[in-house]
Amino acid sequence: MSENKPTCKDVMSHICDNLGEELSSPKCIEIKAHLEKCESCKKYFNSVDNTILFYKKYDVTLSNEAHKRLIEFLGLSE
Repeated sequence: MSENKPTCKDVMSHICDNLGEELSSPKCIEIKAHLEKCESCKKYFNSVDNTILFYKKYDVTLSNEAHKRLIEFLGLSE
């Protein structure tokens, strides 16, 4: 991803990479279509995107415990 705000393609590629899918795969196409229509997911996605941008812009350092809580809160823990 670029130094500045990531593009939609960057984000979709990242999401699909983490799913083990190609950007043009049916699953990734479905995710993109869903994000375009679903206000709830769009708000959640924008919230995560803004959080990432905030941490990059202000070079925030989190303790391991705070990082773990943030990942759990965002539903990104495995």
